[in-house]
Amino acid sequence: MIGAIAIGLAGGIVAGLLGVGGGVLFVPGLVFFLGLNQHHAEATSLLAIVPVAIVGTYRQDRYGNVRRYDALSLGLLSVAGAAGGVALANSLSGTFLRDSFACLLVIVAGQLVHRTLRS
Repeated sequence: MIGAIAIGLAGGIVAGLLGVGGGVLFVPGLVFFLGLNQHHAEATSLLAIVPVAIVGTYRQDRYGNVRRYDALSLGLLSVAGAAGGVALANSLSGTFLRDSFACLLVIVAGQLVHRTLRS
């Protein structure tokens, strides 16, 4: 229970502060600290992100930072992507999903470092 609380707080802070999905922290946290397999961690993270997104959006909207049309477009189109992604994820092994997720995190981290060094 303490692990879940720590993961939730960290994911919420990172999501609100940096605008990255809480899943960047939720998935590894659920795997490493709570012992979930990759499929369960990803599915749990998807549900956990809903309240994080609602609160983060509400707070950011109060500062005038939300472009509502773009957000609505992204959200609606993401529904189809999520349905397809879930079907694909369930057809793949947990090892492949874990390795793919790790590669994605390395690529995103590399892009952030590159952009930081350029500016």
